[in-house]
Amino acid sequence: MPTTPSPPESRPTVRTLLRLWPYVRPVRTRLFSAAFVAVVASCIGLVIPLVLKWMVDGPIADRDPAGVWLGALYLLLLGLAEALLFGFRRWLVARPLSHVEAEMRAGLYRHLQRLPVAFHDRWPSGQLLSRATTDLMLLRMFLAFPLTFLLVNGVTILVGVIIMLIQDWTLGLVILVPAVPVMVTCVVFEKRYSGAARLAQDQVGDLTTVVEEGVLGIRIIKGFGRHRSQARAFRELAGKLRGTELRKARLLATILGVIVTLPELAIGAALVLGAVRVADGSLSAGTLVAFLSTALALRWPVDSIGFLLAMSQEAATATERYFEVMDAEPESTPAAGSRAAGAARVGAAEPQPTAALPDSTAAAGSRAAGAARVGDGGTSQAVQALGEAPRSAERRNQPPADTNTGTGSGSDTNTGTGSIEGLRFENVSFRYPDAPADSLPVLDRVDLHIRPGESLALVGATGSGKTTLTALVPRLHEVTEGRITLHGTDITEMSREELRSRVAVAFEEPTLFSASVGENVLMGGGTGDEDLERALAVAQADFAHALPRGTDTQVGEQGLSLSGGQRQRLALARAVVGRPDFLVLDDPLSALDVHTEAAVEAALRRVLADTTALIVAHRPSTVLLADRVALLSGGRITAVGTHHELLRDNPEYAHLMSGAPAGNQEEDER
Repeated sequence: MPTTPSPPESRPTVRTLLRLWPYVRPVRTRLFSAAFVAVVASCIGLVIPLVLKWMVDGPIADRDPAGVWLGALYLLLLGLAEALLFGFRRWLVARPLSHVEAEMRAGLYRHLQRLPVAFHDRWPSGQLLSRATTDLMLLRMFLAFPLTFLLVNGVTILVGVIIMLIQDWTLGLVILVPAVPVMVTCVVFEKRYSGAARLAQDQVGDLTTVVEEGVLGIRIIKGFGRHRSQARAFRELAGKLRGTELRKARLLATILGVIVTLPELAIGAALVLGAVRVADGSLSAGTLVAFLSTALALRWPVDSIGFLLAMSQEAATATERYFEVMDAEPESTPAAGSRAAGAARVGAAEPQPTAALPDSTAAAGSRAAGAARVGDGGTSQAVQALGEAPRSAERRNQPPADTNTGTGSGSDTNTGTGSIEGLRFENVSFRYPDAPADSLPVLDRVDLHIRPGESLALVGATGSGKTTLTALVPRLHEVTEGRITLHGTDITEMSREELRSRVAVAFEEPTLFSASVGENVLMGGGTGDEDLERALAVAQADFAHALPRGTDTQVGEQGLSLSGGQRQRLALARAVVGRPDFLVLDDPLSALDVHTEAAVEAALRRVLADTTALIVAHRPSTVLLADRVALLSGGRITAVGTHHELLRDNPEYAHLMSGAPAGNQEEDER
């Protein structure tokens, strides 16, 4: 299971929470109004003890029933005003804060779609899910409650202490004695609770990852009888989370014990001292009642400090986790001007604006385009939620064919007028971003040319870098050195939307979404039923019509309700539906039976006749679809030619096509 990247160095809580300000700014008026209303409501509560003082020293002492009833009316009105104001505060914050949460969640999803594939390779999906759900819920709760009441309770305590000191400064000093130990306890608690809160939230992400993997891999778990071991692994993680939560509970219990006990002792001492002074006549009974009522009114603001600080710490760690993702560098935009051929890439360009279309190609093999689909049924909400824009039905005009028609081993060169046409790899090297600096590159100075209208098969041993090479064309990964051009234009100078509207990809492991068959296919482009039927015919995916609701049948999560071959054919249909200029097919027929493979190959030949294609192949039947073959070995292109030429002249290629065990390679070469 992937491990979560190490968290950055923690920042002070206030500094961390200030990063939420851009999201809060649009609703700041209502939040400030809610805080002001809450302060007024709390201060109204502090007027009640003053009314009690007037009643005790006035109507009660004078035995005036009318005055008592009047005082009771005052208390009722004050209580109603306090309740109404607090209700009004809740109304003020409910709608805007739910909007803030929704905007942050939508922003996170957009950003995830724009992050490079290398980021998603490093991060467990459960960690990303927990940031989009649990962490954002914690932030909404913080903005709705602790953020306001840390201010409100602070003002209430300050005003209450001033009122008590005015009533009797001696008793007021007694009440203030616990202030210093309470503040010291809060500082210590904040430091310790912060680490525990961060650990718990990371463990929730790990637990979410295990649950997700267990659900998606349920067939493997059941098939191999691993449900007990998976349950043990889950219990182990759940036990660690339980231990962390108990540690948090102990810390919270400690601070609550200090915060509750010390003020209670101070109130008890003030009660005894005040009663003695009332007995000797130096203090009125009304003043003592008002003083104690004020002290008791401050109990909740003081007692709440503990869990308000706890919620603030959890919100701070949730903010850190949220911005760990948001701070990740998105895929770069095209740089101004051209880049010299063979120059090393140096960092990322400015990030795309927030409103840019998200890049879902890494997950689905689909491309965004500029034109809206105008099919009969349109696009469902399920597909729209993926952030995809359908491909334009109008194909760009192909440039004139390359004049070079020769074949042979080595890289192909253009013998025409010097213009670079088709798809060309020029001195391309690639190393994964998190690979050690001294490690060998996955691809090393690859030179390859695919002429317009030509199909080239890419062959190599497992782990030779074939899939990585194909991922460079739609810029799922960025080249480390060198460059790739389409019709002479460096692909880094194109927007990703333009590039992926011209290049269609079908992955060896097909991914389908929780949408209908038709919607999954039309994510690749097309303008409706006609293109859908043509693509299904090419991919030999007519089985879709036999499903319960035809092409409107929901395929379910990951398309697991279909067989592997059916999913692969739908992925192939998605790749060809938009009539792309360039096709990149990563072993697209590996899950098909012999007869279906033959039918798909026959249909693909018609498509490939008008399309430039790069096809990763492992079997001779797939290789024969291509005009030429390139052999990738050790991260380099070691031979280029037709299938029969390489079979005759290249022992390594002959061995790969023979299907003989690795130990027989030397004998085959003889």
